[in-house]
Amino acid sequence: MSMAVVGLLAGMALGFAGYFGGFGAFLLVAALGAVGFVAGRFLDGDLEPGDLFRGRERGDRRR
Repeated sequence: MSMAVVGLLAGMALGFAGYFGGFGAFLLVAALGAVGFVAGRFLDGDLEPGDLFRGRERGDRRR
């Protein structure tokens, strides 16, 4: 599945949540989507648990 299709499905889910449930439901769906995205990255092996909590060191500046 391409990233465009994933983005389309996520946008449609947020749209339905906003239309039928209001702004609170929109925020809830967006937050749960972000949690699911991070969990998926962990399961794929793209992230490690320390990546989210480790501070940047002087020589490790990313742009």
